[in-house]
Amino acid sequence: MKRAFLLLGLAALAGCSLDPHYVRPVPAVPASWPRGDAYLKASEAMLPTITYRDVFRDPDLQAIIGQALANNQDLRIALANVESARALYRVQRAQLFPQIGVDGRVTTGRNTRSIQTGAGSGGGATSPGTSSATTTNYSVQGGVTAFELDLFGRLHSLSRAALQQYLATEAGSRAARLTLVGDIALAYLTLATNRSLLAIAIDTEASAQRSYDLTLARLHGGVAPRSDVRQAETILAQAQSDRAAQVTLVAQGRNALELLAGGPIANALLPVAIERVDGSLAALPAGLDSRILLRRPDVVKAEYGLRAANARIGAARAAFFPTIGLTALAGFASTALTSLFTGNAFSWSVVPTATLPIFDGGANRGNLQYARAQQQLATAQYQRAIQTAFREVADVLARQGTIGDQFSAQSRLEAAAQDANTLEYARYREGIDPFLNALDTQRTLYSARRAMAQARLTRAENLVSLYQALGGDTLVGDTATPGPAA
Repeated sequence: MKRAFLLLGLAALAGCSLDPHYVRPVPAVPASWPRGDAYLKASEAMLPTITYRDVFRDPDLQAIIGQALANNQDLRIALANVESARALYRVQRAQLFPQIGVDGRVTTGRNTRSIQTGAGSGGGATSPGTSSATTTNYSVQGGVTAFELDLFGRLHSLSRAALQQYLATEAGSRAARLTLVGDIALAYLTLATNRSLLAIAIDTEASAQRSYDLTLARLHGGVAPRSDVRQAETILAQAQSDRAAQVTLVAQGRNALELLAGGPIANALLPVAIERVDGSLAALPAGLDSRILLRRPDVVKAEYGLRAANARIGAARAAFFPTIGLTALAGFASTALTSLFTGNAFSWSVVPTATLPIFDGGANRGNLQYARAQQQLATAQYQRAIQTAFREVADVLARQGTIGDQFSAQSRLEAAAQDANTLEYARYREGIDPFLNALDTQRTLYSARRAMAQARLTRAENLVSLYQALGGDTLVGDTATPGPAA
């Protein structure tokens, strides 16, 4: 009974932690987003929880994103890393529990011994001899084959470190998912823009062909000089060159999109033009409180890495104290199988062990210094992740604050260029203005239409960037610490 109470007391002491008290570092960024002419006026204190379906409302784009989430190889690699980290956590956690096993053995051997043989009963001379016999022993024993009493929390610290590392890996997989969704959206928008530019090039080529045919007819009629024909040919050749280049970009854009999606994409899901997609993206409000950045997967990953480093300090501290182990076995042993489980064959043993480090050449002290240095490194990486996130969001907000004015001005420019081109060609056909004026307005219109397509792409890309910079789908609470099943 005294031994039992002693073991219970030791077990009660097990689990003491030498981890430093964890305090989340104060983010080294301002408490609110920068303000000024380049930034939007924001009134929301926190960004609502969103999914990619809330932002990317185009059903074809949603279908491609769903295909990518199921088939993308980079995402599969990230998920495999999560499963690996979870398995390693389970391996480390198993060391907190006793290892119980059963061992059964059958031992057969031959024993040889020397004997003395006499010559007769009258006490005559004797001669040496040998005798041998075969013996068989049976044994069955079971119990606690290995168990470390974690009095100073070394195993618990290592288990906590493994758990935090698993959670960091899981956050990394969410970061990979966020990046994939953003890349899919950007590739989709880029393909849509290239298709719009291809349509503009085809339309401009047709218009330039009509201008060329008109000036050629006027040349044959003796009305226009040859220089007008050559000038009309320049814009025709430029449009033909741009059309060929855009055909290549459209094909390459589809290849990039299919690579991200992990397989072929049906033609019906491909975007027709940026004008058809531009209005399907929803705008996101930005919060005043920069602590919203704590939801970003890369920031969450960095914090879990910091927690893991903090736990490893506790394990390094515990290495300075004794390690107490316990082995307890009970079983039966007999030379006959029929009498193996009789009362006389029962045996038991309890073997407690204690190991106290006295001299290790400074290894434990070096491990502790290394653990502390790793914690300082993790703290710096955490602060840098937050600062990088803050800069990315601030940049996106700065662009969003001016893209509306740029888009409005570009729209007016395109409308004016279209009207000027129509008027100038009418004046040229009536013989009022030279062909050079009509050629200039056509070039201006061509450039304005291309710039308008790019402005649409820029505005849409800004919304995608804001979706990524603010953390995407998942909102991670400050106190939520999910863990894997045991």
